[in-house]
Amino acid sequence: MAILLVDDHPLLRAGITATLTQALPQMPLLQASDGEQALVMVQAQVPGLVIMDFDLPGISGLETTRRLRQRLPQLRVLFLSEHAQLSLVRQALAAGACGFLSKQITPEVLVEAVRKALSGHAYIEQGLATALACQPAQAETDCLHGLTPREAEIFLLLAKGTALRSIATQLCISSKTVSNHLTLLKSKLRVSSQAELVHLALQAGLLKAVA
Repeated sequence: MAILLVDDHPLLRAGITATLTQALPQMPLLQASDGEQALVMVQAQVPGLVIMDFDLPGISGLETTRRLRQRLPQLRVLFLSEHAQLSLVRQALAAGACGFLSKQITPEVLVEAVRKALSGHAYIEQGLATALACQPAQAETDCLHGLTPREAEIFLLLAKGTALRSIATQLCISSKTVSNHLTLLKSKLRVSSQAELVHLALQAGLLKAVA
């Protein structure tokens, strides 16, 4: 049994690998830099746990998780993400993840979460778990309120400037379907342009402003 770490930052992968190797010396650590590589690696060797970044180049962590879980419903996926909005935590859990951590956690919390996940338990970072319990999904006020999981994912990709054709390729859907989602998104979010989508994503903390 191995752990597969999926993240596009080599330095972060190295740090996490060092932390987990020290805490779990008998556990092999595998690494993938994007979703496509992760899908190929899991075909060759099914890991005991996948530690998944939300924001990956190409196929997103959310879509990668959906595809992995469709193929292997028993596979355990623990999200480790820079973004910690409650709506995104719920999206990850809806996709089948067994837990969610922000990248601001300490190494000790990471090790505890991994051990819990490997033993079959769910683990959500304490602050996020408390917020989820105190704030029903329908009470959210961020810009993802009311969006379906697919709409939320397309919203994020559009906000990052991803072309419609690229979104269609990444999500294995038609360009027409993406266009239909875009029309619905503009209606739901009451915007008229992609620039306004970017503004909403910045307001919600889902994108970083470029200086």
